[in-house]
Amino acid sequence: MTGPRTTLEEQARLYGGTVGDSVRRVTTVLRLSQAGVARTLGVSAPMLSQVVNGHRVKFGNPLAVQRLRSLLALADEVERGLPFEEVAARVELVAREDSTTLSRPEDAPDPAVVAGAVAGLLRAVASGRQLAAAADAVAAQAPDLAEVLRVYGLGGPDEQRAHLERVAHLL
Repeated sequence: MTGPRTTLEEQARLYGGTVGDSVRRVTTVLRLSQAGVARTLGVSAPMLSQVVNGHRVKFGNPLAVQRLRSLLALADEVERGLPFEEVAARVELVAREDSTTLSRPEDAPDPAVVAGAVAGLLRAVASGRQLAAAADAVAAQAPDLAEVLRVYGLGGPDEQRAHLERVAHLL
């Protein structure tokens, strides 16, 4: 029998973090109840509770995962200044997402190509020393941005690939 700790570790491996952490972020930033999140994802409240509490590793429906990613992206927008008055309508749009949103358009760039372009751009506009200093300067206020500066400005392709895998749910 797999215990909650192992289940949560598997969630972190699959999703880049636990579902519980993601749902807590969504409920806090978007001011939704857990039942509201479940409705938006298209799963039952008990199912969501089981996944959040580590009694299940994942959702049976990939559409629920896509919708949770969309809610997290919406939370990012709210934190960047999206007027809160727009949240309810945007949550409704997330609830109506269907399976056609699960695949990337064929013309969407490969994330590894984008990573190479970002690395090239950072290295074209600043030296390694400048990028390290910039990362240090923003680390307290924006640790994720500092990580991007370090990984893509100073790191190699393997480090960039590993970072992309960790943040793929945000893309």
